[in-house]
Amino acid sequence: QVQLVESGGGLVQAGGSLRLSCAASGRTLSTYGLGWFRQAPGKEREFVAAISWTGVYTNYADSVKGRFTISRDSAKNTVYLQMNSLKPEDTAVYYCAADLYGAGSSGQHAYDFWGQGTQVTVSS
Repeated sequence: QVQLVESGGGLVQAGGSLRLSCAASGRTLSTYGLGWFRQAPGKEREFVAAISWTGVYTNYADSVKGRFTISRDSAKNTVYLQMNSLKPEDTAVYYCAADLYGAGSSGQHAYDFWGQGTQVTVSS
């Protein structure tokens, strides 16, 4: 079993930056694909970014390309999401997830473990 705990959310003005962290316990994440998803009020949860177990392959939603960067630190058993040039439409609860097969998929069904989420609010 893997426990994932997100942190780093908060309130930021449009154009600002935040870095989300997701720390894992219970098992090493070194062979897992890792992803970030988000859910805005009244909307379905959507894919944001993913990274393969090697860290070589990354994938981003079109809405965040060029602004967000996903990375991982296997030594710290942590995945990060650096968010720059934030927009009000980025406001959501952000979730990290771990994929046993390591691919770093954009599909929610591929993920086996999920964190509880961290709130990101971007004011205009």
